[in-house]
Amino acid sequence: MASLLLPLFSALLFAATITESEAYSTAVKAPYPGYKPEKLTHLHFYFHDIISGNKPTAVPVARGPATNSSATSFALVAIADDPLTIGPEITSEEIGRAQGMYASADQNNFGLLMAFNLVFTKGEFSGSTASMYGRNPILSKLREFPIIGGTGAFRFARGYAQAKTFVFNITSGDAVVEYNVYIWH
Repeated sequence: MASLLLPLFSALLFAATITESEAYSTAVKAPYPGYKPEKLTHLHFYFHDIISGNKPTAVPVARGPATNSSATSFALVAIADDPLTIGPEITSEEIGRAQGMYASADQNNFGLLMAFNLVFTKGEFSGSTASMYGRNPILSKLREFPIIGGTGAFRFARGYAQAKTFVFNITSGDAVVEYNVYIWH
């Protein structure tokens, strides 16, 4: 008799829960005040990764036990606050910063894990950010990363960024990278 009561009690409890619980999702017509239908925005800028000199914009913060002996600097982690400019010269107008980190995550090829917020400080998107995350095979001519979110004008953003090295100084390690970013928001 006891073996029948447990399944019967469980079934009654389950039925009561289903009839009294609320849905865990609802359709939302406007996710936040001032929401407008999506548009596609193309952004073009230059990313300046400066690791040399008195005021580097990217600084190594961790190294693995074999980083120095690795051909790919495996397990090197750097934090960056790199300027984003309209032109390839560091003196051209700054429109924002790329703030985040990159880590050498490939033991066999040069490949970085990149996690950056593109923080816009001038123009139409001032105060907004776009979040970029992905693998950067730095020796490839053209690289692509997903845009996985954002804030401000880029709330609910999705898209992709394409990066192409414009200049790399083999002596200093400094780089200027051209970005074309396409964002649905």
